[in-house]
Amino acid sequence: MEITDAVAKTFRMDDEAWRRHANPWSVWTRFAAIPLMLLAIWSRTWIGWWCLAPIAAVVVWLFLNPSAFPPVEPRSWAARGIYGERIWTHDKSSVPPDHRQVLRVLVVLGLTGFGLITRGLMALDLWPTLFGATVVIMAQLWRIDRFGWLWQLAEEQATDVRGDRSSC
Repeated sequence: MEITDAVAKTFRMDDEAWRRHANPWSVWTRFAAIPLMLLAIWSRTWIGWWCLAPIAAVVVWLFLNPSAFPPVEPRSWAARGIYGERIWTHDKSSVPPDHRQVLRVLVVLGLTGFGLITRGLMALDLWPTLFGATVVIMAQLWRIDRFGWLWQLAEEQATDVRGDRSSC
């Protein structure tokens, strides 16, 4: 079992859950959770062990988020990206090689950003924390954009197979 399969299973990602997770509110509130989590962890200097309460609140929100919003069709940029991610998690062979290569680079960027965040939070150093968060967010936005392309490609191929393409 791959990590993506384990994550999808943990979050109970069936078809309905993917449609709900594609809601732009779901996507953007997950991004909003990043600075909230950083602040919750940083708060250990102000409130000590009580920082576990806001950390737990963010974790619970991230767990509930994929099912917290109504399902949507892939019309918005964010929704198309999540629908593309769903394609990728179900069949990685459907991803063109150039996309796979970029996705690998984005994983490395995301891990690098996460490492900077970790270092910054451990040392209570603002700049590595903020720079790492910026790298993570930018890599994630680029990843969603790539998945949106993947969804469009899959839709074009499905339209070609059905033969109901109205214009070329």
